[in-house]
Amino acid sequence: MKTILIFLLLLVAVLVPAQNKRIGPKTHESMQPADTVIRLRKLVDTIGYAFNKEQLETILQRIDRDQEDRLAAVRKKYDISGADAWRLAIAPHDDYSYAGFMYPLVLKNVQAKTIIIFGVAHKAKQLQLENQLIFDSYTHWKGPYGNIKVSSMREEIMKELPKDMYTVNDSMQSIEHSVEAEIPFLQYYNRDVQIISILVPPMSYARMTEISQSLGKALAKVLKKRDIEWGVEMSLLISTDAVHYGDEGWGGQDYSFFGTDSIGYNQAITKEHGIMHDFLTGDLVKEKIRKFTLTTVQENDFRIYKWTWCGRYSVPFGMLTALALQQEQGAPPLNGMGLDYCTSIDHSPIQVDDIGMGVTAKASLKHWVGYTGVVFR
Repeated sequence: MKTILIFLLLLVAVLVPAQNKRIGPKTHESMQPADTVIRLRKLVDTIGYAFNKEQLETILQRIDRDQEDRLAAVRKKYDISGADAWRLAIAPHDDYSYAGFMYPLVLKNVQAKTIIIFGVAHKAKQLQLENQLIFDSYTHWKGPYGNIKVSSMREEIMKELPKDMYTVNDSMQSIEHSVEAEIPFLQYYNRDVQIISILVPPMSYARMTEISQSLGKALAKVLKKRDIEWGVEMSLLISTDAVHYGDEGWGGQDYSFFGTDSIGYNQAITKEHGIMHDFLTGDLVKEKIRKFTLTTVQENDFRIYKWTWCGRYSVPFGMLTALALQQEQGAPPLNGMGLDYCTSIDHSPIQVDDIGMGVTAKASLKHWVGYTGVVFR
């Protein structure tokens, strides 16, 4: 009878599927119970981004083939070596076919184990979100080489922040593509990378200053507690595309500030280079960050574009946070290097249709996007 009972119990265990996937043994790093259920943040953009390793590695091979000289020239100009580790970086999040080489140019030297990514909250208005940082409660994000763990630093950081400065909203995080664009490249360069996603919705410059000061203090406290070195074991990454330009395909909006002929295009590019040079490079100081905000949003209503960078909040907020952390730690000053700038129409796109990918919008003089790559040692 006992033998039959044991047999039946074993049979039930085999036939009844597990209801939840679970994380393995508890580790000191995870600081999570051994039976914590995996909450996986799934993919949003399966067209413009590569989320299997074969796609990603093919794209990188094609970037090396087509842009090798350009990448080498930039690295030589700024004396970038494999030992360089960025404390703060700004990278694009458009289709890999268009933004292409900008990703490895910026992200190859973002090799810290933990990356805090400041993303755009493109649909924040639909969810009535503003004036607070947006965290998620996922334990992992999907990556091309397996699931990417969310650092347990996230909960420690939130614990140090005033409650009115942040919210946890998986609905917003689950539909936002700006963070997931960076993940495949980060995981390619470091298979053990962990992330923390922080979306920055509309907020005034005064509010950004207030929250970034608190976040800088929280980061300094958590890094000190964990004995983590900024730039080596933790880095900050800002996700943004530069200007969105043209009079077609922008939801009925006309962003053709200087017209949609070649003259208008060149005028827009001149303005873009001015933004990079004047506000994002050289010594990182508050006045430059404030002027970036005045250039990109209306002074009397921070919700309205003046110049169409989708990162009009993520860029100044991320830089203000880096500045606050630098001051809290008494770390060396941050100095920005504008590695490169390109657009979706100034170079040949990477072929991706043969590897199961595509583009999310056609690029032309009537619809194009700018990309900037800025890093801070």
